[in-house]
Amino acid sequence: MHVVVLAAGKGTRMRSRLPKVLQPLGGEPLIAHVLRRARGLDPRAVTVVVGHEAERVRQATNADDLRFVEQVEQKGTGHAVSLALAGEDPSDLVLVLYGDVPLIPEADLAACLDGEARLVVLGAEIPDPTGYGRLIEQPPGHLERIVEERDADVATRRIRRINTGILCAAAGDLQRWLAAGESEAAHRQGEWYLTDVVAAARAEGLPVALVLSSWPEAVLGVNDRVQLAQQERQYQRARAESCLRDGLMLADPARFDLRGDLAFGQDCLIDVNVILEGSVRLGDGVRIGPGCRLRDVTVGDDAVIDAYSLLESCEIGPNCHVGPFARLRPGALLQAGARVGNFVEMKNATLGPDAKANHLTYLGDATVGARANIGAGTITCNYDGANKHQTRIGADVFIGSNSALVAPVVVGDHATIGAGTVLTRDAPPGKLTLTRSPQETRTDWERPRKTSRPTMD
Repeated sequence: MHVVVLAAGKGTRMRSRLPKVLQPLGGEPLIAHVLRRARGLDPRAVTVVVGHEAERVRQATNADDLRFVEQVEQKGTGHAVSLALAGEDPSDLVLVLYGDVPLIPEADLAACLDGEARLVVLGAEIPDPTGYGRLIEQPPGHLERIVEERDADVATRRIRRINTGILCAAAGDLQRWLAAGESEAAHRQGEWYLTDVVAAARAEGLPVALVLSSWPEAVLGVNDRVQLAQQERQYQRARAESCLRDGLMLADPARFDLRGDLAFGQDCLIDVNVILEGSVRLGDGVRIGPGCRLRDVTVGDDAVIDAYSLLESCEIGPNCHVGPFARLRPGALLQAGARVGNFVEMKNATLGPDAKANHLTYLGDATVGARANIGAGTITCNYDGANKHQTRIGADVFIGSNSALVAPVVVGDHATIGAGTVLTRDAPPGKLTLTRSPQETRTDWERPRKTSRPTMD
């Protein structure tokens, strides 16, 4: 079997500098979803026909198992398929897919491939067929012809079964039928339609089988941003329902976005407006509050991610508490029982077991020992304008509020750093270290008073 994916169109209606097939759906380009489905069929070959922004599409999809053909002149879908079939073994079965139809069900593909007719066309029955070619059947289940809407009379326009463009046939048959359609293209300003193969097959007296999609909304494709948004919602609804069936509790499935891969244990709860990206792994009993975004994150058992926290490329240990309004950047690690509170930022830093930084703190390029307490307003000054430096804070350390630890610096176990300290040298274990100007009260000082303005006579 040979799968041909058409991805040469410009997508003018998207009104975007990004090629249509590279528009994002569920965190991936549209065409990535199509290629995943194509590979799932275990084909002998997958050919991608590129055209508009050809190099950009190649770079975004390039893989060893793909073959690329460029359609330099945009002369229609029939022309694109003919380019893909050049030199093809006539006996190979060819399945034609589209780079802007990302959600086509696997059941639809199986039905197309299992058809016994020489040509199998995938259709869909939808409530509003406006804008689509109508399918004329004779008898039911056998396609007689496809009528484009502009050529349809009133009765034909009432037909709700429409053409998706997806079809399956032997390569030799397609090449012969496409050659017949090429002559018709001369009457349409050079536009060469793939749908012409239906008329060519019927002209030879061959039956054309019609398969109806099991999920009509999914096979309509994406032509503009309205349809892209509709497909996104369909995709997210399907993923949310799959997660619910597997035991994940979602406060509102309609307000949950999964833009990557998710694995989760038992009794996990995700509140509304949560976005998961990349690879996310949740242990048992994890709770994620509203408005959070997690990207490439691992979360241990019974951890809590509170509202409006942003986590990226980090690891949260069991029984940890993060947020609300926390930001954990790449390289952040919270070990068992650690706590990060509101308006705390961590980057390339480790918070040891049961250590806590409850509010208004920045920990960058740092290690914090077990049970240490980081007071409000503390920052590790890790950047000297040219290089990053490490801060090491031992176990059972108490850092007073509003302290600045100027790296590289080490704070020994059980040390206490007084509030307001600017630490520029190592602090010994078990001792109080502080830098603070003596407090002074001025008895000769008076608060300024407002001066009265002179009145005008």
